[in-house]
Amino acid sequence: MANELARKLINAGVHFGHSSSRWNPKMAPYIFSKRGKIHIIDVRQTFKGMLIAKKLLVDIVSSGKDVVFVGTKRQAQKAVEKAADKCGMHHISERWLGGMLTNFRTIRSRLQRLEELEAMQESGTLDSESKKQASRLKREMNKIKTNLDGVRKMSKLPGVVVVVDVRKEHIALAEAKKLGIATIGLIDTNSDPDSVDVAIPANDDSIRAVDIILDQLADAVSVGKTMSITKERTDEKPKRAKSSRTVTARADETEQAAAVTAAPVQEPKVEAPVQEPKAEAPAEEPKVETPSPAAPVEEPQQETAQEEIPKEESNQ
Repeated sequence: MANELARKLINAGVHFGHSSSRWNPKMAPYIFSKRGKIHIIDVRQTFKGMLIAKKLLVDIVSSGKDVVFVGTKRQAQKAVEKAADKCGMHHISERWLGGMLTNFRTIRSRLQRLEELEAMQESGTLDSESKKQASRLKREMNKIKTNLDGVRKMSKLPGVVVVVDVRKEHIALAEAKKLGIATIGLIDTNSDPDSVDVAIPANDDSIRAVDIILDQLADAVSVGKTMSITKERTDEKPKRAKSSRTVTARADETEQAAAVTAAPVQEPKVEAPVQEPKAEAPAEEPKVETPSPAAPVEEPQQETAQEEIPKEESNQ
């Protein structure tokens, strides 16, 4: 498939750059050779830039952000509208109004005004106005519709801005850079690759080449949108239905709990604490008193009393 795409791009003249006298020296890494007075763009670098741009688009669109395709030059207008319609995104193909991103609130107010004028036209209010007032309101409606019809459904700032011809759309790139929005650009040999985040070197004056490249980028946006939808579906999984077994088991548990609460509560008997047996102290060994040698041994008093009794009897 890559070989077929390369043949299509080469047949479309994607490799033809500007004359060598108008080249930008920063484009030297993207130039293959020089034929006559025309620079030849390296198609391998074109493929590399396309792959990086497609990966960036898939990542940003899958996160829920939008893309704006910008191409106001005549060669890119139809290709930009076709790519935006294919992937369901926004586009600017007529004129980039200053402040389209930095003054987005005013742009939204002008779109509300467009809806009011269209409602007046449908209800027939414009026909009841004077001829001069009706022509003025119709001219205002057509002007807003021409410039802002491509971003009519854009309710928030985009995540990526895809630009054809970096030099012509420098205002759009400056606003995106100021707001920190990623930028992808088709750059020719007379452009500055540093003005965009992802550069796709190609002949931006070839209608067929621009159409093929934007078609590839639109496919990447479609892939990112499908990924974001699948993520939302996985996040919002339906809860599983509870089985009847678990419901009946829970009902039985509640009945048992109700029966337990209805029964009289008996106070638990407080048992006396069991006293642990006291450990008996070890018996002390009797101390043997050794008589001192100096102390005289006393005779028992009973014997002396018995001896005294017969003496008294003898005296009688």
